Amino acid sequence: MILYHGSTVTVSKPEIRTGNYFLDFGTGFYTTSSYEQAERWAKIKMRRENSVSGFVSVYEFDLQTATEQLIIQRFNSADMQWLSFVTGCRKGIQSLENVDLRIGPVADDNVYRSIRLFETGVLDAEETIKRLKTEILHDQWTFHTQKSLMFLRFKETKKLSEEDHE
Repeated sequence: MILYHGSTVTVSKPEIRTGNYFLDFGTGFYTTSSYEQAERWAKIKMRRENSVSGFVSVYEFDLQTATEQLIIQRFNSADMQWLSFVTGCRKGIQSLENVDLRIGPVADDNVYRSIRLFETGVLDAEETIKRLKTEILHDQWTFHTQKSLMFLRFKETKKLSEEDHE
């Protein structure tokens, strides 16, 4: 299968970034099966870094072999388990589970508004999940271990055109 990563640089050799990353699935190397989502990530990074260059790196991922050899946690929808996990990661609480790869919905800006309302007590979990079900959620594939990266093979990079710069 094909996975994508959006950035301001070509990432031909993915690596696990560690540090204080308060992202949906914690520290790791983030990809998606949606080219549009990767392009959006690249544009966001371009704005944050004040960069004129954006790239979508393209990878071949051996899902069948990875499924046989890796510990994979899959969130099939934005449900209570996913909501609890994402809010924990975004607060800097890392899961101690030994997982090589996590797959699940992305908490983009629209989704994150609902999550913030949940975190601040404005919405309860049931109402938050109900709101999330109305969103179109792209996926994210987050590689957490060096072992998991062995199943990802760089194919090419696509430079965003000048018209893509926002």
